[in-house]
Amino acid sequence: MSGPAATGVDPPGSAQRVEAVKGRGMVVVYGAGDRILASYPATIGSGETPSPEGEFRIERIVKNPTYHYDPDKNFQQGKNTRKLVLPAGPNNPVGTVWIALSKPTFGIHGTPDPSRVSKNSSHGCIRLTNWDAEHLAAMVKPGVPVRFVD
Repeated sequence: MSGPAATGVDPPGSAQRVEAVKGRGMVVVYGAGDRILASYPATIGSGETPSPEGEFRIERIVKNPTYHYDPDKNFQQGKNTRKLVLPAGPNNPVGTVWIALSKPTFGIHGTPDPSRVSKNSSHGCIRLTNWDAEHLAAMVKPGVPVRFVD
């Protein structure tokens, strides 16, 4: 069984900046002239593994990423202490898109379980539905700033 697919809706423009609004659980995308191009419900960090503070930049965008888990660099998943590589696909933990930030191990990504977006915590990243992550990926490019705000 595969996860939900993207809708294929054209993006409304080119992003100039992205804000992750922690208190509201929203990602807001701004274009030229501070015009809001899109907003998405999001899971942004947790009490145990909070998102970073401040401003970072998008480093790269990877479609259909493999998922690399390293408990020495990331977080401890249960009792697992082994490094893992999970295959690409809509059901892997980062879904169908990984948007890497300039802060190592942090990014914006999709999820195999869209019903949990904005309801459960993440491991510090910004979690969107797969279709919202794909929509966002079509509007951003490396160098676009991403700001975490309360």
